[in-house]
Amino acid sequence: MAEKKKGIFATLSSINTTDKVKEKNGLKYLPWSSAIQIVKGIYPKTTFEVIPQIVDDKGNTRPWHDDGKSGWVEVNVKIEADDGEICEAKEMLAIMNFKNQSISADQITSVDANKSIKRCLCKALAIASGIGLYIYEGEELPDELANVVKLQNECMELIKKKCNLSEKAKEKVGEICKAADENANGDPRLIEDIEVLSELKKQLMTVRK
Repeated sequence: MAEKKKGIFATLSSINTTDKVKEKNGLKYLPWSSAIQIVKGIYPKTTFEVIPQIVDDKGNTRPWHDDGKSGWVEVNVKIEADDGEICEAKEMLAIMNFKNQSISADQITSVDANKSIKRCLCKALAIASGIGLYIYEGEELPDELANVVKLQNECMELIKKKCNLSEKAKEKVGEICKAADENANGDPRLIEDIEVLSELKKQLMTVRK
């Protein structure tokens, strides 16, 4: 039987991007150029749209929003595979200065907005596809998605711990992981079902020497 082709999220979330991650002011981030290069390299039909704000009654717009106090940007990402599968996400991000503090609405420049748009693009790509998603763990991700990432990480830690017990334990871990989801090839990071991940975690915890 032919092996089932992995979906967009499973494909992109499994890519190791740690060598491309940068850090600034204590925060880690995946450069937008790297994220786009990876995603469009696999899914060239990927598109993104900056959602503008209408600023007058003539319909004129600008690429950022404000409420009179602070500002933010909105980006919509659409990733489309050749087989018709689509992953889409819309994200918002505050316009901040180099200290990661919100900029007053009357102080925002097009340069500030452009920087935030690129960061928002990366976050939207992460949520839509999983690329670099671990960077945002603990932030304001949707609860279900955050729980998936948390369980994936916990399973990976258990695998590492249990495999170090003995060769017998390592073999048992391999069997459990492969049986959890035949399409994941034994890798919990490719499993997106919370119930499957929870059950996998329970079984891994039972492995002994």
